[in-house]
Amino acid sequence: MNMYQQQLNDKIQYLQSLLQDFAIENWHIVPSLSEHYRMRAEFRIWHEGERISYAMFQAGQKAGRHSLIELTQFPVAAKSINDLMPILLAEISGSPILRERWYQCEFLATLSGEMLLTLIYHKKLGEEWEVAARELQEKLSVKIIGRSRGQKIVLKEDFVTEKLNVAGQDFVYRQIEGGFSQPNAKICEQMLAWAQDCAADLGGDLLELYCGNGNFTLPLSTQFNRVLATEVSKTSVAAALWNIQANGRDNIRIARLSAEELTAVFSGSREFQRLKEQGIDLQSYDFSTIFIDPPRAGVDAETLKLVAQFDNVIYVSCNPLTLRENLDILSETHTVERAALFDQFPFTHHIESGVLLKKRA
Repeated sequence: MNMYQQQLNDKIQYLQSLLQDFAIENWHIVPSLSEHYRMRAEFRIWHEGERISYAMFQAGQKAGRHSLIELTQFPVAAKSINDLMPILLAEISGSPILRERWYQCEFLATLSGEMLLTLIYHKKLGEEWEVAARELQEKLSVKIIGRSRGQKIVLKEDFVTEKLNVAGQDFVYRQIEGGFSQPNAKICEQMLAWAQDCAADLGGDLLELYCGNGNFTLPLSTQFNRVLATEVSKTSVAAALWNIQANGRDNIRIARLSAEELTAVFSGSREFQRLKEQGIDLQSYDFSTIFIDPPRAGVDAETLKLVAQFDNVIYVSCNPLTLRENLDILSETHTVERAALFDQFPFTHHIESGVLLKKRA
């Protein structure tokens, strides 16, 4: 048995043991590629005389020569990142203005073929840098952003447009530099397909909390009459609105509210002018299902009371421990019909999982 299969088996055993009290019979396991699966990577730049290299440092140790790990390739990262790494380094090594005080490099790759590079410096970026960086951008056919303290220079665009195939249908997503996106794109496609399959035939309308840039919202919207999705980040809301329009999904509305704020609206304890301004009338929806993909802390107690009111709950989790805590409460009203493990982060302890719950008769 190879190393990857062993670590995957350990995760499966751990998650199934953690959730064994819920008598789950329908498990779906999605393994990752063992190499070239990560669409984001960032490296420090190590300078030694005129020579520069990509660098990481031993965990828990101060950055320096004693803890330095020089890199020429990074098998975890997408092949497009690995292909570009030596080319970029050679180009910048030959340009004193681009090389000087270059401190860090961030790659954001896509399955669609677009690439965004963020070059971070310990110096003020002036006109000379911008001219040289534009030439590099044109030569490498990438998008480049320059950053230093108090500066952000966008030479073309500060986003990439990703294309994900979900059960045979393509969806496009704007992914903004510095914003959240799932790092393992092929696993993300499988997660979206699983959630979409869970939603098949549930009917009615969908409420989604923590929607981000609309990653799950778009494919889920094909299974419901209408979708109301909530997100508190202005940047994520802007990306979600672009994604909705680009994909022609006219049955989705976005409300810029936190999960806690939406819970207060549902309970009648608060009103938000934002909803009225957006023409969103909660009473007009026929919600059958709620979709939640919360942060690592899980779902707070008040929001769980809201979740428990829905006939169907699709819950995607990045933290098995808080998922277990939330299921202890939700299992009082619901049964776990399906569960899945998505190996979003191979060779780490992190586990991405999902469950479908249905209200007890």
